[in-house]
Amino acid sequence: MITDWDDAYANGDYIADAATYPELWATQSAKFRDELSGDNRARLDIAYGNAPREKYDLFLPTGTPKGLVVFVHGGYWKAFDKSSWSHLANGAVTRGWAVCMPSYTLAPDAHLSDITRQVGAAITHAADQIAGPIHITGHSAGGHLVSRMVSHTSPLSSSVLARIENTVSISGLHDLRPLLRTSMNDTLGLDAAEAERESAALLKPALPCSITCWVGADERPEFVRQNDLLANIWTGLGARTRSVHAPDKHHFNVIADLADPDSDLVACLLTPISAEDA
Repeated sequence: MITDWDDAYANGDYIADAATYPELWATQSAKFRDELSGDNRARLDIAYGNAPREKYDLFLPTGTPKGLVVFVHGGYWKAFDKSSWSHLANGAVTRGWAVCMPSYTLAPDAHLSDITRQVGAAITHAADQIAGPIHITGHSAGGHLVSRMVSHTSPLSSSVLARIENTVSISGLHDLRPLLRTSMNDTLGLDAAEAERESAALLKPALPCSITCWVGADERPEFVRQNDLLANIWTGLGARTRSVHAPDKHHFNVIADLADPDSDLVACLLTPISAEDA
């Protein structure tokens, strides 16, 4: 039984050299942006709205894109922006896909429902730029947000939603009600009604839906529980679901394989779950 909910969601306290990761991500991302900018394959700071953080970066493959991948960053809805994650586009870009990486307004300046609408607006804007299927993925808070995009109360239009072939929620938080018991809620400002309204595990999937819930096997037990929760519930509601526990991965390195075009994670992202695999 969990009695300390702050500890349940404290990732850095249980990861060796946790404080070194943000600088590593920033360095890798800046290098990737420079490389693609040199090839005229990076379109940076595209506005999808009027707020200062309503911008996304779009990274392009060589040749015509096979479709659009969207990566939504984490940080408990209150930290980071698109600039820390650019390098994670490498896997899909190398495989021929365009990759959109949006920023969004952070809490406490935005409620989670506002952030949900912003991510929907970013996907909609990018979908107008790139033809073909759309695959979406996100990490932690971003895993929550991409799951919301394919729920029955999605902010996406039916035409955009119909183009989403596959979703991968990485270390996603799918039931937000426990966060009401954490000190971070002083920043998030969730109340019970919004926590229920924004929890994908309490919503129905927008069908047809292919979604993989991917988590590091070495993550905090609460993240493993949250990961498996959505896959278990949505499979009973008609979605094609899969739950993966990635060996030897914790909350900070579980996303690293998105940069590797030959990784299992990239293959999972680019390949919808078939009826036989569901």
